[in-house]
Amino acid sequence: MNENTFLKSYPEEIPFLINIPEMPLFAVLDEAAKKYPEHQAISFLGSQLTYQELKNSVDHFATALSKIGVQKGTRVAIMLPNCPQIIISYYAVLRLGGIVVMTNPIYVERELIYQLKDSGAEVIIYLDQFKQKVANVFPNTSLKLSISTGIQDFMALLAGLYSKKVEATQVNGPEIYYFEDLIQSGEIDLPEVSINVELDLAVLQYTGGTTGISKAAMLSHKNLFTNVVQTRLWLNNMEEAKERFFCVLPFFHVFAMTTCMNLAIYLCSTMIVIPRLEISNLLKQIQESQPTVFQAVPSLYAAIVSNQEVKNYNLSSIKTCLSGGAPLPMEVQERFEAITGGKLVEGYGLTEAAPVTHCNPISGRRIKGSIGLPIPMTYYKIAELLKGEKEVPVGVPGELCIKGPQIMMGYWNKPEETRLALRDGWLYTGDIATMDEDGYTYIVDRKKDMVITSGYNVYPREVEEVLFSYPKVQEAAVVGIPDKSRGEVLKAYLVLKEGEQCTKEEIIGFCRKQLAKYKVPKQVEFRTSLPKTIVGKVLRRILAEENI
Repeated sequence: MNENTFLKSYPEEIPFLINIPEMPLFAVLDEAAKKYPEHQAISFLGSQLTYQELKNSVDHFATALSKIGVQKGTRVAIMLPNCPQIIISYYAVLRLGGIVVMTNPIYVERELIYQLKDSGAEVIIYLDQFKQKVANVFPNTSLKLSISTGIQDFMALLAGLYSKKVEATQVNGPEIYYFEDLIQSGEIDLPEVSINVELDLAVLQYTGGTTGISKAAMLSHKNLFTNVVQTRLWLNNMEEAKERFFCVLPFFHVFAMTTCMNLAIYLCSTMIVIPRLEISNLLKQIQESQPTVFQAVPSLYAAIVSNQEVKNYNLSSIKTCLSGGAPLPMEVQERFEAITGGKLVEGYGLTEAAPVTHCNPISGRRIKGSIGLPIPMTYYKIAELLKGEKEVPVGVPGELCIKGPQIMMGYWNKPEETRLALRDGWLYTGDIATMDEDGYTYIVDRKKDMVITSGYNVYPREVEEVLFSYPKVQEAAVVGIPDKSRGEVLKAYLVLKEGEQCTKEEIIGFCRKQLAKYKVPKQVEFRTSLPKTIVGKVLRRILAEENI
């Protein structure tokens, strides 16, 4: 597209063309520790860690990982909730040239096995309460060793950080280690590792596909570091070493990985790390911790503004907020800004773009229903839907295509899917969008059949395959239906085999054993038939329209 279309609307104080330093992602922590060694990096359950202490923890853990076989190219799965260990593990793996595989802790065994096998992960770092789950999947994966940690480990380390010098030993069986033992196993002795920021992978980040096949976006050090710099420039009211990020979004999700963890460290900010989201306690945590930056999905903002107790809390410390993952209702945006006095802007991104590509300006013109303008160094076009070769005129729906230095290298071990998604340097998002005459973009439809519930992407085919495996089910279709608190929830339409009887509770109970909680249908409807095309394909669109 002609960039003059959106550049005429670009905030004057934000440069569009920028130079991105050629540095590996882990160097942002080195820089922060060098500039502000005594500044608070992490606040977690009443305990704190400075930037120098965080860097030391990362270097100690990286040293231990190298001694047990982690080296350049080793895939390491990290299956942790928000806690200091996930930050330490992430940067330690990157420092060795390893590849992080962020893994959702609430995955059931079937989902976990697929991701570990597909990525070829040889090491997994997990929370101790998932010990049995890891033990069960271990034989069916390429894992060679596992590292267990507990929330309490961080507290214990603070009492006498690195006072012990114990060798990294095998405990509780072959090739199982404790995080606490490894991080205290000796002096820092890091191997020399050469990183090509453009070609070396930093993270394999899993995303769904419109076919329901889970794919890993290959994100290089440059992809991720670039998106941090781009986001920092766009959210230009933030100040170095003065911000406090309220980190309630899970770091294993690419939105939080970039806009909470990596961005906070790049800004030498304090991360207020929240391990669990409990709305009843959230307002109290905000008032006590006094964050200035708050990133969340629309359902969380909606939960805050609709809480009857919100008037009893002081949330005025919040000044910068970014919403992503689903459309942000204007009413929610306006009420949240009135309550906090801060600025809340809606953005757009996807895993394949590390993830941010568009955002409304933090100051200046914000348009209702728009995802805003492209962030620095990011180009976009709206391509015609049939072949995607030509651009459509202003106001005409087409496929949103993105080009920029944050775009992934491709899909891991999926050359055909890569060829379809990346064409002539453009990422074809699969999202249907329009552009107005000022260059602002509007999403008018989502990726085909995808459902976004509480900020998570769910693909109906995966859920349907689980339903099909239930002995009583003959046909199944899953769609997203509107929900005030979650944006959308899943509804399953089922046709039972002749002579069979079943209840909603029976189906939901079965799904809970096979799927992560957010993928489990909230509603179930039994029918004698499903709407189909002439060739027998179920028309999910018709089912979804019944709920509008």
